[in-house]
Amino acid sequence: MRHAIDNVRSSLVTPAAPSFSFVPGAADSPVILHVPHSAREIPAGVRAGIVLDDGALERELDHITDSHTAEIAEAAARLASVTPWRFVNRLSRLVVDPERFPDEREEMLAVGMGAVYTRTTHREVLRPRETDPEPLVARYFRPYAQAMTDAVAERLAAVGRAVVVDVHSYPTEPLPYELHGEGPRPPVCLGTDAFHTPPELLAAARKAFGEAVGEIGLDSPFAGAYVPLEHYGKEPRVSALMVEIRRDTYMTEPGGPAGPGLTRLASALAALVDTVTG
Repeated sequence: MRHAIDNVRSSLVTPAAPSFSFVPGAADSPVILHVPHSAREIPAGVRAGIVLDDGALERELDHITDSHTAEIAEAAARLASVTPWRFVNRLSRLVVDPERFPDEREEMLAVGMGAVYTRTTHREVLRPRETDPEPLVARYFRPYAQAMTDAVAERLAAVGRAVVVDVHSYPTEPLPYELHGEGPRPPVCLGTDAFHTPPELLAAARKAFGEAVGEIGLDSPFAGAYVPLEHYGKEPRVSALMVEIRRDTYMTEPGGPAGPGLTRLASALAALVDTVTG
């Protein structure tokens, strides 16, 4: 399995496959910080299929991007006693969203935001409705999913368990695309999975972020946690938690600079990493 992961890492330096970065951590760390939505980059060939003009696209990126979450994860990795591994999407989720189901199981298809989006955060046209998602799924989604699957398998082989912590953010006010935006919007929302989020992981996150920001919510406005499909619902040694940070706690919305809250949140994430690493 080490050989497979090394092949993935070496391919990332080539122009043909710049879509994600897998940053090694300590050999004995079970933790993978997963950052899927922090980037704004869109390859030229993909940009050609998006109907928004440049100004409108920049505004959409401001709303849809989990800005600065890669920096939060990077800072947390530096602060942690045992360095976690980091898997970071280098491309905007407007290319593909690696956390969606690539088929009819995805509920966000109802608002044109499956693995390949055809609508914006404000439900305007992003791509023509008849766009075939398969080329983008084949080029970007499947290699990403396989690399994450391999990364988790490597942690299982190395230390006997894997802990995937998704690092996300969300706007203070709900956007029109949100299917469940009417619920609470706490400073930090923890997304859970009935099979893959054990009580001790949730308790560690509540403690770490509660001390940093106070109010902690559960599965509102976003729910669930990312686990590669090969392991989903099958492998209890894979645990997962989604950390959704409300953007006003660390940045200027929408799409603006980070503020001092970033350091506080990175410290909280590092504390979570340390607790679950043991």
